[in-house]
Amino acid sequence: MNNMFCFQCEQTAHGKGCTVQGVCGKKADTANLQDELTSSLIELANCAENNAENTELLINGLFTTITNVNFDNESIKELTERVRKNISCNSSFDINTVWNCDEDIRSLKSLILFGLKGMAAYAYHARVLGYINKQIDDFFYEALQSLSKNLTADEFLSLVLKTGEINLKCMELLDKANTETYGNPIPTKVSTNIEKGPFIIVTGHDLKDLEQLLEQTKDKGINIYTHGEMLPCHAYPELKKYSHLKGNFGTAWQNQQKEFDNVPGAILFTTNCIMPVKDSYKDRVFTTSVVEYPEMVHIDENKDFTPVINKALELGGYKEDKKMTGINGGDILTVGFAHNTVLSVADKVIESVKSGALKHIFLVGGCDGARPGRNYYTEFVKKTPKDTLVLTLACGKYRFNDMDLGEINGIPRLLDMGQCNDAYSAIKVASELAKAFNCSVNELPLSLVLSWYEQKAVCILLTLLYLGIENIRLGPTLPAFVSPNVLNILVEKFKIKPITTPDRDLKEILS
Repeated sequence: MNNMFCFQCEQTAHGKGCTVQGVCGKKADTANLQDELTSSLIELANCAENNAENTELLINGLFTTITNVNFDNESIKELTERVRKNISCNSSFDINTVWNCDEDIRSLKSLILFGLKGMAAYAYHARVLGYINKQIDDFFYEALQSLSKNLTADEFLSLVLKTGEINLKCMELLDKANTETYGNPIPTKVSTNIEKGPFIIVTGHDLKDLEQLLEQTKDKGINIYTHGEMLPCHAYPELKKYSHLKGNFGTAWQNQQKEFDNVPGAILFTTNCIMPVKDSYKDRVFTTSVVEYPEMVHIDENKDFTPVINKALELGGYKEDKKMTGINGGDILTVGFAHNTVLSVADKVIESVKSGALKHIFLVGGCDGARPGRNYYTEFVKKTPKDTLVLTLACGKYRFNDMDLGEINGIPRLLDMGQCNDAYSAIKVASELAKAFNCSVNELPLSLVLSWYEQKAVCILLTLLYLGIENIRLGPTLPAFVSPNVLNILVEKFKIKPITTPDRDLKEILS
């Protein structure tokens, strides 16, 4: 039997590593082809000229190997061949040398590699909109080269934090790309109900793909619904102007096999997270950009969505309006509380803190996943006192984003800041509040309670550590690739801690 090794996501087998098949559904041969691609990317960084073509190969290649992105062996082989053609020296490298080295060095190298993968996703989305930063691009070469070197643990730790530093610049670049292209997000109510007639569900993270689809479906009698991390798109003025962008379908990515079962609409995956596609809907799934799945129709870079449109018209949609809700029974989700909106009411927030009306701010967000322990986040938010605010972002919010938590001085208690990359918004709000109160971020009445699943969450965590943010609670489990010694460093230096129970954690935070 073909063996593999992968421990890059939260659900890795037995909390140690997948060795026969990925819990994500990735087969051993696919995992090994992704390892070959990663090895080739490190060789490319070591040997090739730092130019636009090679940088794009590094970014696309790293993004391709993120969890739940590409399950298609042929496309991975093709990309690996393109990388190898550009390698101009004999520097061979095998990523298995990382998986098999001293556990602390393996841990630090994994933090760098997985952080880079997450950052590559953000760099990719910014590049699509024409936004490039040379410092970010250069770091992909520097960090990948380091993985083939025998550096000390201290040298690797400083590179771990540098990955966080550069990712902050990358998230800032993507924020600029999105807001300069589509406008600053504005608070918007989004329905979870589906209107009768033909429709397309768009999932993933890519705003540009959504815009192009909206443009191509104008006046065709097809409604467009976001799914998963595309939900925040409803808040961007330049996307809101399309009247056929109707609402949001379903909940977080890990429920897709149930929610897409026999759905009478077409489904477009623009980025992760695609799960093994079931027979009941495989004829209506389309992929684009870095996402590929065997036997699914892939829309290439020309972005001609005609096959998706034709499938939606053929299926016809629901015969009557269909009522759907979030996991707590609500059917309205409010989005659009990015840094621009929150900082426009910063004086109200500051006044509420000073008057005692607002006692604490929680950031509860990150990735969602199928592990049972994730209901912790639903319970945690339900139990937050009425004199506290809850900021949220990424797909972890689907655990509670359909709940009405009320208001404090006209400000909703639950503020959805956007996609995972919009952690930049939370950082910006925290730093501006710290300035207003003339204190450090760690001295604010602010607590981070994060859920992680894949590599984009890793790079955000590294950014928070680079910023020196302490007392982050992380769950539902700690990363399998963090060794006990490296975990001790993170605990001593940054006071990072695993979640326990909602009651216990809330009591400790609020005391």
